[in-house]
Amino acid sequence: MTSSRVVAVALLVVAVVAGTAADRPPDRPTLILGGYRVLAADFHTHSSIWSDGTLTPWGLVLEADHQGLDAIAITGHDQTIGAHIGHWYQRTFGGPTVLVGDEVLGDHGFHITAAGITDTVRYRRSGGTAVDDIHRQGGIAIVAHPFSDFWPGYDSRVLRGLDGAEICHPGIYAIENGQRELEQFAARAPVAAIGSSDFHGLGVMGLCRTYVFAADNTEQAILEAVRAHRTVVFGEGGRAYGDPALLPFADRLRDRAPASDSRGGPLDWVSRITGIAGLAGLLFL
Repeated sequence: MTSSRVVAVALLVVAVVAGTAADRPPDRPTLILGGYRVLAADFHTHSSIWSDGTLTPWGLVLEADHQGLDAIAITGHDQTIGAHIGHWYQRTFGGPTVLVGDEVLGDHGFHITAAGITDTVRYRRSGGTAVDDIHRQGGIAIVAHPFSDFWPGYDSRVLRGLDGAEICHPGIYAIENGQRELEQFAARAPVAAIGSSDFHGLGVMGLCRTYVFAADNTEQAILEAVRAHRTVVFGEGGRAYGDPALLPFADRLRDRAPASDSRGGPLDWVSRITGIAGLAGLLFL
């Protein structure tokens, strides 16, 4: 191994050690409502590995912890490398449950986030084919930011196969009538209400989040809950969306809102900076 690659590997080791030792928020009490464990999840996040994000995959896990999230899906654009790294990190060092994901970018304008898969979904010419592949892998298919510009990409076959659709996305605070457009899309098919931040490093991870009513905090329990549409989401103006049987619990969830900003400490930033430098070294040296 060349000296340059030795340095790159050393930077990655420093990143993992620093991230693991970083100041962590206090444990949050488990919330049980309606006989289910309520988990705060963000099903749409991007890392720095070929996905336009600014945080490393382990940086995403740390940030999710700081923002009071119990689970995240790491959804790189047409790739799962960052998700697998984040999944390994969480399984090794702890933190919020990580689902391996992929944001599938279709030739006809559709954007579908997969969560709970194992391999990259490479079929992009048909949204229906993408959904089928996601389900073959045991994952869930969620429409990402379905504002009206994206509607032509979703035909009846796609709509029949969807597990969820984002009804809260940061775009609702910037796009005129954005919330109404997401509501109109969700009315087209029986889907779970999903809140996702589409986090790339700016803003707040979990600004839009999904409260999942699951049997426990395992990956399979989270996926099963979304398939059963056991979710509650808060949209613009604090309006609650989701399973009608669970909406009476909405007021119990409001005090679990996201933090106003990231509270990562110095060790978090050491983790992120050295992680990016180490990855760059391994890739380009």
